[in-house]
Amino acid sequence: MQTIWLGGAEWLAVLRIGLGLWWLESWRHKDRKGWFERGTGIAWAADIAGKHRWGVVRTGFRRVVEPRPKLIAYIVVYAELALGLGLVTGFLTPVALVAGLLLNLLYLVLMIHDWAEQGQNAMMALISLVALFAMAWQTWSLDAALGLFR
Repeated sequence: MQTIWLGGAEWLAVLRIGLGLWWLESWRHKDRKGWFERGTGIAWAADIAGKHRWGVVRTGFRRVVEPRPKLIAYIVVYAELALGLGLVTGFLTPVALVAGLLLNLLYLVLMIHDWAEQGQNAMMALISLVALFAMAWQTWSLDAALGLFR
């Protein structure tokens, strides 16, 4: 593989770190007080799920999220932080990539009718797949330094 400036493994590390920074920005710009104290994030998602044309989304949201909105709010917000930190530092990278891919797919399905969000979720999912299958933790990562996931 020929590349400019960096090698292929380094460019994959740049892609992985960029995805991690994207997750950290998702975490940083969240109104955590609103999510945790007023339930704004889950209320917004409930409104979307309630109008969803796919019954499985409406039913799944009612069964999984609505009974425990505060817990799910903490899970979503801190999952985004954990994903960002894991990908930027390259720690437990394959786990972070799979978890991020699943979270993006959940977001994608929930917001299937919101075209403004679809590009972001589709691109983040694609980057996760590329980074996972190209093993983007081989360079500039704690995983490589610790000899994990060879």
